[in-house]
Amino acid sequence: MMQHLPILQVIIPLLAAPIAALLTRRHMAWGIALVASGLAFVISLVLLAQVQRTGAPIIYDLGGWPAPIGIVYVIDGASAFVLPVISGIGFVATLAARHLVIAEIDARDHPLFFTAWLLTLAGMLGQVTTGDAFNIFVFLEISSLSGYALVAMGAGRDRRALPAAFNYLILGTVGATFYVIGLGLLYMLTGTLNLADLGVRLAELDNLRPAYVALAFIALGLFLKMALFPLHLWLAPAYSHAPSAVTALMAATATKVSVYVLIRILFGVFGFEFPNMADAVGSVLITLGLLGAFVGTLAAIVETDLKRLFAQSSIAQLGYMAIGLGIMTSAGIAASFIHLFNHALMKGALFLALGVIAAQTLQVSLHTIKGAGRQIPMTMTAVLVGGLALIGVPLTAGFISKLYLIRALIDSELWAVAGLAFVSSAMALVYVWKIVEHAWLTDRPADAPELTETFSQWAPAWILVLATIGFGVYAGPLVDAAFGAAHVFGADIMQGTP
Repeated sequence: MMQHLPILQVIIPLLAAPIAALLTRRHMAWGIALVASGLAFVISLVLLAQVQRTGAPIIYDLGGWPAPIGIVYVIDGASAFVLPVISGIGFVATLAARHLVIAEIDARDHPLFFTAWLLTLAGMLGQVTTGDAFNIFVFLEISSLSGYALVAMGAGRDRRALPAAFNYLILGTVGATFYVIGLGLLYMLTGTLNLADLGVRLAELDNLRPAYVALAFIALGLFLKMALFPLHLWLAPAYSHAPSAVTALMAATATKVSVYVLIRILFGVFGFEFPNMADAVGSVLITLGLLGAFVGTLAAIVETDLKRLFAQSSIAQLGYMAIGLGIMTSAGIAASFIHLFNHALMKGALFLALGVIAAQTLQVSLHTIKGAGRQIPMTMTAVLVGGLALIGVPLTAGFISKLYLIRALIDSELWAVAGLAFVSSAMALVYVWKIVEHAWLTDRPADAPELTETFSQWAPAWILVLATIGFGVYAGPLVDAAFGAAHVFGADIMQGTP
């Protein structure tokens, strides 16, 4: 059984999806989703422990056909690092989905909701696990198509979810098209789709210009999927109008998977020849990342809708991940991995906490939360801790992220970029303070509905809040795992040192 864990990681939620669709009772569909996501999380932890114990990747040949002929699943330091993020957030979000879905989704649609939910989870896990570039595209489409459906299901309460889902579909399809065009060019050049074999064969090419064109298409497609500035316009409407549980799942995981795939393509496939183009690619990533950091933060500052506010802040946080990759060193990649992990915790906690309010009111705005700190203290404290982590306050996971990012920038003598990244991060204090001011320093309007909270409602968010604090206080295992993930891709790309 142990040797089949890599495929079971994906197969369990994939097979659970049609079972959930056939169930007529909503609680049974939720139960199937909870068990499947829980098993996926446990398996991911076992795989991570095995990779860290042995120091060797786990290779699983589908159908007994070895690479590069067959499709392989590869669990190495990088994929083993990301899998618990996806499955863990999926499990916690599924816990919260029980009360959120009851409040926001028609009971007749619950089986279909959890079917799409499980397909989204399976698609994301498949992208991280597979060692085949075309298989990434297949799983990308599985997660994307089901994700569009999940966003559209918010139309029962908010009709704006339909155009948001449509825009997400159009831009997501464009991104997937760019990816598969680039992949087709690579296949024409090399005759293989295996990621490891692609890297070997690209290194043997005399003329790399067509490969660079392929990389441009693939990168553009993934920039769209990860909502990197200026290709981020689909993100805020999708997050703000989707059902609360969907927003929490997608904000914490979907864009992170695209970041992981970008890392895998850039440094796993093209890393062998990167010295010829490191300056150009690094400059693009750092420039777009910095622009995204400032644009996302400024957009969040002027927002009054809290779901949209934190959606805009995601654009800034994804910008920091791009900056880390643009440094083109192992330390920079590790910083991006650290922030990928920590941002998943922060955003998962924030949107699950906002879901407690959204289940009671149609809109979660600054006006809605006036005086809410006294009515729903556990929920609003979760929002506060998540906001402090976004700023990078010490004793939160966000501080660890910003610390290692700025350290990597300074080590590469990118002083100006480090300063700008620090300034943009500090600017997040403005929108976090607005929330504090409205929730705790303003009286509740007399005509405002009373907000309530129960343990089962706020507990899922607090699981992630405690993790955010825990990894902020004791970050050693996280940092070690992140650097282990970065070293999967070899020596520092610009310096040429281990």
